[in-house]
Amino acid sequence: MGVLTGRTALVTGASRGIGRGIAERLGRDGARVAVHYGSNEVAAKETVAAIEAAGGSAFEIRADLAEPGAAHRVWEEFDGRADGLDILVNNAGIGTSSAFGEIDEAEFDRLLAVNTKAPFFLAQLAAPRLREGGRIINISSGAARTTILPDLMPYAMTKSALDVFTRYLARVLGPRGITANTVAPGIVDTDVNAEWLRASDEAWAGAAALSVLGKVGTPAEIADVVAFLASPDGRWVTGQWVDATGGSLV
Repeated sequence: MGVLTGRTALVTGASRGIGRGIAERLGRDGARVAVHYGSNEVAAKETVAAIEAAGGSAFEIRADLAEPGAAHRVWEEFDGRADGLDILVNNAGIGTSSAFGEIDEAEFDRLLAVNTKAPFFLAQLAAPRLREGGRIINISSGAARTTILPDLMPYAMTKSALDVFTRYLARVLGPRGITANTVAPGIVDTDVNAEWLRASDEAWAGAAALSVLGKVGTPAEIADVVAFLASPDGRWVTGQWVDATGGSLV
């Protein structure tokens, strides 16, 4: 039996990339996984199929987290498929290619809605559903504490707010034995990053050089960190910002 057998998890943005890696790992560890996605139904079903093929259990939930009321819709659908919650992983997030002087209000509002507002209300509504000893794990970014590129500033702002929120959650949910932590990845080899990461050997080498380990991260490596925090072994870790950048040099 896996260390998470009998537990139920919801992972947002789990149809691809880091979210898929997390969902598949939690599934292998025994959890029943709700695979949230925003628009790519085919990819979400592939994640569910991969979990089931490995002997796990999963189902998909669709919601555009930029839309008002999205968090309520997520939990309404979840409640129809599950009888309780043990682990919430707020992974879904979007970036922007617009610099400080270029981003407009509509783009900023969407960025804030998905990266900050949605995790807040998903956690707020998760709280009464979480069983004692539950876990909330927010996926932030190493960019929230670095200045890799000035163009990342609006994105980093939204993730910094998520980091502060995590510490608040740890305090208010701690009496119930519920932990809350942030995991902050660095540069990870996902399809979102593929265009610039794989544009040339130089681009890849430059990204790898930003880690003291000299490599680009993988979704599985981020999922390993999340799996520890979600497991019984992570029960004494809460309110923490866990650096999963591979030792970022910037």
